[in-house]
Amino acid sequence: MRLKEGTIGIEYIVSRLDLGMHLKDRLQSLGMITGTQIEVIHKKKNGTMVIDLRGTRFALGSHITDKIEVTPCQEK
Repeated sequence: MRLKEGTIGIEYIVSRLDLGMHLKDRLQSLGMITGTQIEVIHKKKNGTMVIDLRGTRFALGSHITDKIEVTPCQEK
């Protein structure tokens, strides 16, 4: 599923980044790599959202959240 479809309060694992090289490199340098756990903190209807990535909050536009594939974390 795409991150844009995510739900507030749910944790996800990043499975793929379908972004341009520059933006992909920037997100990876901030710690968003395949296998990273993220949590949706806030979401707007258009897909813009605030996520928690490794203890830091980031705002991502819908053009970015639509190109990040995630899978829901399994309950422990």
